[in-house]
Amino acid sequence: MKLNFMLNGEAVSFEAAPNETFLAMLRRNGVFGVKHGCETGECGACLVLLDGTPVNTCIMLAAQVEGRSVVTIEGVGGAQERGWRGTEPLHALQTAFIETGAIQCGYCTPAMILAAKVLLEQTNNRPTEAQVREALAGVLCRCTGYLKPVEAVLRAAAVLRGDAVAPIDSRPDMPVLPKFFSREARSEEMPPSEITSTLQGPPGVVTRAMPTMVVAPEVDTLQQVGKPAAKVDARKLVQGNPAFTDDIELRGMLVGKLLLSPHAHALIKRIDTSRARALPGVHAVLMHEDIPRVAYTTAGQSDPEPGPHDSYSLDYKVRFVGDRVAAVAAETEEIALRALELIEVEYELLPAIFDPRESMQPGAPILHDEPESFKIEDRDRNLAAIVDWEVGSVAEGFAQADRIFEATYYSPKVQQTPLEPHVVVTWWDEDDRLVIRTSTQVPFHVRRILAPVLGLPEKRIRVIKPRIGGGFGVKQEVLIEDICAHLTIVTGRPVSLEYTRAEEFYASRSRHPMYLTLRTGVTNDGRIVANELYALSDTGANGSHAMTVAGNTGHKGMALYNAPHIKFHADIVYTNTPPSGAYRGYGVPQGFWAVEQQIEWIVREMGFDPLEFRLKNAIKSGDEHPVSKAWSEGREGAPEYIESCGLPECVEQGAAVIGWADKYNNPDWHTVSGQPHLRRGIGVATVMQGTAIPRLDMGAASIKINDDGSFNLLVGATDLGTGSDTVLTQMAAEVLGCGPEDFITYSSDTDFTPFDKGAYASSTTYISGRAAVLAAEKVAAQMREVAARMLNEAAGNGAAPVQPDQIVLRDRAAYAPDGRSVTHREIALNSLHHESQHQIMATASYVSPDSPPPFAAQYVTITLDTETGQITVDEMIMAVDSGVIINPVTASGQIEGGMVQALGYGQCEEMAFDAQGRMLNPRFGPYKIYRADEMPEMGVIFVQTYEPTGPFGAKAVAEIPLDGVGPALVNAVYDAVGVRITDGPLLPEKVWRALRDRQAAQAGEGESA
Repeated sequence: MKLNFMLNGEAVSFEAAPNETFLAMLRRNGVFGVKHGCETGECGACLVLLDGTPVNTCIMLAAQVEGRSVVTIEGVGGAQERGWRGTEPLHALQTAFIETGAIQCGYCTPAMILAAKVLLEQTNNRPTEAQVREALAGVLCRCTGYLKPVEAVLRAAAVLRGDAVAPIDSRPDMPVLPKFFSREARSEEMPPSEITSTLQGPPGVVTRAMPTMVVAPEVDTLQQVGKPAAKVDARKLVQGNPAFTDDIELRGMLVGKLLLSPHAHALIKRIDTSRARALPGVHAVLMHEDIPRVAYTTAGQSDPEPGPHDSYSLDYKVRFVGDRVAAVAAETEEIALRALELIEVEYELLPAIFDPRESMQPGAPILHDEPESFKIEDRDRNLAAIVDWEVGSVAEGFAQADRIFEATYYSPKVQQTPLEPHVVVTWWDEDDRLVIRTSTQVPFHVRRILAPVLGLPEKRIRVIKPRIGGGFGVKQEVLIEDICAHLTIVTGRPVSLEYTRAEEFYASRSRHPMYLTLRTGVTNDGRIVANELYALSDTGANGSHAMTVAGNTGHKGMALYNAPHIKFHADIVYTNTPPSGAYRGYGVPQGFWAVEQQIEWIVREMGFDPLEFRLKNAIKSGDEHPVSKAWSEGREGAPEYIESCGLPECVEQGAAVIGWADKYNNPDWHTVSGQPHLRRGIGVATVMQGTAIPRLDMGAASIKINDDGSFNLLVGATDLGTGSDTVLTQMAAEVLGCGPEDFITYSSDTDFTPFDKGAYASSTTYISGRAAVLAAEKVAAQMREVAARMLNEAAGNGAAPVQPDQIVLRDRAAYAPDGRSVTHREIALNSLHHESQHQIMATASYVSPDSPPPFAAQYVTITLDTETGQITVDEMIMAVDSGVIINPVTASGQIEGGMVQALGYGQCEEMAFDAQGRMLNPRFGPYKIYRADEMPEMGVIFVQTYEPTGPFGAKAVAEIPLDGVGPALVNAVYDAVGVRITDGPLLPEKVWRALRDRQAAQAGEGESA
């Protein structure tokens, strides 16, 4: 049927099927600013304005828009009067989102801007913060923590009112401590002058983009590093330009779909695909007999991949509900789904294991009995991998201890939930090379791992990584690229394959759930003399990242407290549940979930000050990393030393902001006047992470100058919303004496960019950044040579010659000591066209022997309802030592978003399964993701140290916010009501039951007395 309606002010006529969704029709017609994130209207990524009202297009039929008016992000700002591409004016909201750093991956940004636009129109540009949060509540964001989007809307409102707003970087540095608006203040309408003053006021308030900074003196003279430069990809993201994997139109593109197993463990006895193949519009149906049987690992890691190679594109055995059975490529999604229904499968059901504690029991069913799989530790015991090491002798250490504490903790199975599901587009190019356009964190690993699976040499495969709509580790996986490629190989046609939200939950990857038994020996004078951790890690049905995640649990979690005797052992076992994999933090959150709860138990039992005890035992500058020689990603370790550590300052600054001294051990603060059922609590956790994988991770960069004096920066590093393209550009600009705007930055295309291992292990700024700096230094040296020659020729024979090492690059020019200069453009034209013609360019690579850890102190305050078990988180403060911060806005956005992810992990997120292994909550809503109107007050403090091994003194920032929130929350509950809950998440029912159990125990003790 033909539908006539107004789209962004223009009359359009689109064809649509009667059952087609509004979202599908818009995207099929090239309106790519509208995103697919779910099919149930719960994520809000597909939001548009219908007759001025926000609606979710994934739950509307296209037929419902007949005769109506639709506005998408393409119709916001100057999009209706487009001149030269990129020169059209932006709406104040779009500008504010860019300035405040409210854009990370950018997948939800168009929907947020549209929702905010309606709010500003309804409130005459005078919204309260509470109204802003309510307006944005229908759009989920997994990246930002909502702080900066809220600020962006308030800032845009001030601009539209005509109020003056301060530059983003106008902020005092520490030790001035920030203030916080109270939760109650959110409901009050702030007058324009007060909103403006908050934009100019101290950092830490909810409408500030800049974090609180303790500035390292080494960065005082830098021009680009340490500045809140706008993201290099921000403009296209706020305009909704085609930037993501599925934002592409190819003639003849087919739709791929997967048939997934309804059983947790079964052999496929028979598949009949004849009816599906006969369906008109179906071009391919693949089952395990149709493609080569090649064992591989889906873990995107460097060669040789250390984990089990136990995956197959399609297999004769299914090992979890959601495992792949068959694949279809058809003309339309409707035909592909109908073809799946026509495939007949006969299964032989097998016994299944859902509890990792049963995996190694005698008589347990074996998941991987196939002979082709390899690198499995002990398949007969379902043991995918082990990690085992010891520093000193824990037996000796426990003998020295006055008290020994032992407890078992459980860290749950949670999903990364990027707003953009896994999506791949494949096609043959004009040279008969296979192109894989994919939402991945590891494009070079994808090419290398898929080559033998597809039977193609690497040179015939090109992998392109466009913008990524969130990754968080789940896209460090070669997950569906193989199937999409197989379908293109068979059909010769372009194929698009995208997960539904439910498939993203149960057919993707998750965090490894772990049982952690921790034993700690302490002396009466407050020294930890022995620490022993046993981790039972559930890798699910496949061993993706099995060994390395668990290894990280011990390597980081057991290293913060520098005991002389440390032992770690991990058994990583198979179960018939969806496979686990990489998730931001990579095993470290599980470790600190146990360690920091145990520390709190110790200090309360033995009467130590919780902050002093932590700092007394924590690793310090100059110390040898206690685990560095014992373990290194399954390879032989080597000694590493801590050269920068700001943990004491993090503890001090965080305590001051949260008001630790006024709250901890203060009975009056812990109660709420007139509401005896409410109790307040405060918790802390100190944590450390790593920066890259030493002696393994490699990144490279290439830079060349253009005629106008601009530069092309090519990096293999993968920006998944973290701002790494921007940060690498800032560092290169610092060296070359220009601004980030003078760069064309292109990343992650295996044909054109140099190699990079990808976005994981918190390594991009440190590894890829160092490569970019080295390449820039080589280019700068070449520019100085040309500039010196030009200046000497211009001065004539009588003047003293200028040496290249005397030239200073700044302000887009090369300056001699006497002030004479030539511009970057003049240098470029001279070298390319006039004299000694050559291309000024350079490539550099970097592998680090070091992995300097960032440190942090995480503080949380809560209010707990003892009648219901409901926890309300009031404040979250994180003080972080990540070395020198290259871009404070993007870095603080990483911390804010990470804290909110970690809060969900600690409080409300968990994948739930029934007795048959079927996931019970594979959608947003039942799987709880925090909304903008549910956020606590948040503050970020950067305690800058100077890390001598890092580019400009930088260390990692992306993963450490995942480590501390969960245990700090548990410790706050302990502080509030005195109960210890060792298994996450802290659901209200779990807290309520713990309180009731304690009451029952106390009543029993009273009766006994």
